[in-house]
Amino acid sequence: MFKKILVANRGEIALRVIRAAKELGIATVAIYSQADEDSLHVRFADEAVCIGPPSSKQSYLNIPAIISAAEITGVEAIHPGYGFLAENATFADICEEHLFKFIGPNSESMRMMGDKAIARKKAVQAGVIVVPGTDVITSPEEAAEKAKEIGYPIIIKAVAGGGGKGMRIVYDKAILEENIDIARREAESAFGNDSLYLEKYIEKPVHVEVQVLGDNYGNVIHLGERDCSIQYRHQKLIEESPSPNVDEKLRSKLGKNAIKIAKAIKYTNAGTVEFILDEKKRCYFMEMNTRIQVEHPVTEMVTGIDLVKEQIRLAYGEKLGISQNDICIKGHAVECRITAQDMDNNLSPNSGVITSLNIPGGPGIRVDTHIYTGYKIPSYYDALMAKLIGYGQTREEAILHLLRALDEFIIEGVKTTISLHKKILSEENFRKGNIHTHYLSF
Repeated sequence: MFKKILVANRGEIALRVIRAAKELGIATVAIYSQADEDSLHVRFADEAVCIGPPSSKQSYLNIPAIISAAEITGVEAIHPGYGFLAENATFADICEEHLFKFIGPNSESMRMMGDKAIARKKAVQAGVIVVPGTDVITSPEEAAEKAKEIGYPIIIKAVAGGGGKGMRIVYDKAILEENIDIARREAESAFGNDSLYLEKYIEKPVHVEVQVLGDNYGNVIHLGERDCSIQYRHQKLIEESPSPNVDEKLRSKLGKNAIKIAKAIKYTNAGTVEFILDEKKRCYFMEMNTRIQVEHPVTEMVTGIDLVKEQIRLAYGEKLGISQNDICIKGHAVECRITAQDMDNNLSPNSGVITSLNIPGGPGIRVDTHIYTGYKIPSYYDALMAKLIGYGQTREEAILHLLRALDEFIIEGVKTTISLHKKILSEENFRKGNIHTHYLSF
């Protein structure tokens, strides 16, 4: 097993990786920006290296600085967490060139799945149904012709997209060209790639994703699905496993399709194959995320499998120690993303010092967080402060645990989304599982 790894991330995911490594007997190196000097991942790592100023570009996206930190501390592997460089194939290549094992999939798989148009082709080749759509569009005229063939409404998507960037919904030809221009500019700004493609827009889709694990010997398993339909501006707010919209027959189909895609690209390590379901529960492949997901704890809760430890073991070259028959989904888990956002100002990001904090506990509750009283929420990064996970034998029990825990979760000094989560979890339609990606319309 590795003796020392570097964690190329910050916040709660960096702390999560450090904890998993410690339990495996692995020493850890944290990197941090000047804004994160007092972060808990710095405190609890065995070593820590400051790699630059607060801005992500000069620190957590600064590949030379990260590689230098790895070299001077003598690590064997680098865990990218999620976000930042986690799905950057060039970073994975550079790690390997400098003889650091990248704890994630190989760069070829990342490149194929990072290009949404190629990912669609691979899914089709694997025999998995995709949403009706196009290859990369080269002109507004071609887009108009293809949109007519597909049928409005359509959605414009960035080939290298994510997080809702470079996406536009179009209901008729009159506004198609205008939205293509906007999407191109967004895509270029966010990803340095302005390539776009079109898909049929499904009005009220259910968003589900299947967790997969693959080793270097061709073995791939799935760990069931997560429902990620509660979103705002394409950002997930609440996730759960299993999905209230998926029965055993559909779960089996989704799992088999996810494995087909993973095997088709010889995928290794942890990844997530994402699907959307239409109102008739027909499932379509959407994309694959080649990293650990923010919402991975709900899968851990219902399967009993530590996904981060599995990532490290698989990167070291171990075979999967579990088979598909070993996977058993028990109970139900729901996760609320607690973020520093202002409910009274269109959920705009909010920074400041936490003046008072009470983290909930009790039966059925897990909290993954890096915050503490006196911690300053920096304005440079994602607004995520904590992940509150409720587990129960039933979905209703998990929700009740969460509602009780949300009442106990006190964060003062910054504005949070705690009240929003209380409202959603208390609504009748949510409790009945009547959810889709446009559930939140404010």
